[in-house]
Amino acid sequence: MVEEVQKHSVHTLVFRSLKRTHDMFVADNGKPVPLDEESHKRKMAIKLRNEYGPVLHMPTSKENFKEKGPQNASDSYGHKQYPANQGQEVEYLVTGTHPYPPGPGVALTADTKIQRMPSESAAQSLAVALPSSQARVDANRSAPAGSEYRHPGASDRSQPAGMTSAVMEVGNAKNSALMAKKAPTMPKPQWHPPWKLYRVISGHLGWVRCIAVEPGNQWFVTGSADRTIKIWDLASGKLKLSLTGHISTVRGVIVSSRSPYLFSCGEDKQVKCWDLEYNKVIRHYHGHLSAVYGLDLHPTIDVLVTCSRDSTARIWDVRTKASVHTLSGHTNAVATVRCQAAEPQIITGSHDTTIRLWDLVAGKTRVTLTNHKKSVRAVVLHPRHYTFASGSPDNIKQWKFPDGSFIQNLSGHNAIINTLTVNSDGVLVSGADNGTMHLWDWRTGYNFQRVHAAVQPGSLDSESGIFACAFDQSESRLLTAEADKTIKVYREDDTATEETHPVSWKPEIIKRKRF
Repeated sequence: MVEEVQKHSVHTLVFRSLKRTHDMFVADNGKPVPLDEESHKRKMAIKLRNEYGPVLHMPTSKENFKEKGPQNASDSYGHKQYPANQGQEVEYLVTGTHPYPPGPGVALTADTKIQRMPSESAAQSLAVALPSSQARVDANRSAPAGSEYRHPGASDRSQPAGMTSAVMEVGNAKNSALMAKKAPTMPKPQWHPPWKLYRVISGHLGWVRCIAVEPGNQWFVTGSADRTIKIWDLASGKLKLSLTGHISTVRGVIVSSRSPYLFSCGEDKQVKCWDLEYNKVIRHYHGHLSAVYGLDLHPTIDVLVTCSRDSTARIWDVRTKASVHTLSGHTNAVATVRCQAAEPQIITGSHDTTIRLWDLVAGKTRVTLTNHKKSVRAVVLHPRHYTFASGSPDNIKQWKFPDGSFIQNLSGHNAIINTLTVNSDGVLVSGADNGTMHLWDWRTGYNFQRVHAAVQPGSLDSESGIFACAFDQSESRLLTAEADKTIKVYREDDTATEETHPVSWKPEIIKRKRF
């Protein structure tokens, strides 16, 4: 039964092929034209040019066909052909993966097929002859709309890195040559003046774990392992106020720009809202099951976001104290959280080495970034660009919103990075557990300064660590919270110029993206 079906299928195909052949050689008046040898060859040459024109420029093979026609003829798609003289024998290689017969209705046998299966050398020559995929992309961009024709089945073929395939036409032949492509280089970074230490503020009795500057730029607040929150005058550095209430290390502080409130969190699992008119706690936000490591306020709505060692982040309504969402998904402590008005509105970094971008309305993860190999303890959002950076012992990485597209690595700060901050001029600061502070040009990732300030006299040398840093609202001062129980204040060196502090930059080859 199967053999009969197969025979029937074959007969049907042969009949259809013969019908097409008959229709091909029937004149307008319906009378058949004598199918002599010359007429057959001429029609086959026309059919070859029309249907296989896009691949006629391929390297030659032993198989050949005779083509007669005007010089510089073009096919039906507008592809330019090689000049062909009348009666001159022209060789073509029609490259494909399947052999085919020389004409419709001709059975495919070892004697009649005109294309053998391509050899390895033929495949290599084909790869060299084809233009590179990048060249085609550039051509597509420059070509006017509707002017491009892409042959069906054509596929992009990538070339080795640093090389591009160029096809040059010389006379009536095309020679392929490999030309070295200049490797991309790092653009020259913007010059930034160096920062210098000009004030050390002491007063805490334990590690200073967090710092925040109030929106009016008159004072700043710090939280410490001595369980106190202290408010300092920004201009003079003098202590203005101490707030007590936490029963363990204070890990996060932030001042609201929408109301006279200060928010704090600590390792005692507590999140507090302080009324700065009365200097008292007016609200508690209960729900975290372990130490609360960080917090941030939404810039446009009355929402507070906290992150904890219990592997969650929580969204709170500031006024009602209600827990709006519990952001679950991380598998280890959530070390940092940031909010912004644009989507995604919440970004978290965790000790499970991932960064998550969250949908605030749904309370679910939008994107999970798994590029880091070690704990992510710091995340910072650029104040002007739609980008952000994350800090980990393996690398500082820059990303693009909204989907977390990778931009570049900032390598060289080989330590546990506890904090990141950036200003509008594109100065990125990273502070590490070993007391070192690196300053970077945001756009190029160039490390233009490294600082390792001496510890406070009387402190152990091992007590050298930067836990938090922040620019003031004018971005002219940089404050760091450190393990030697001090707050250090830096400012730009006004005497520095590009001549006294030149950028030691060379157009180094940019490394490929490494995740």
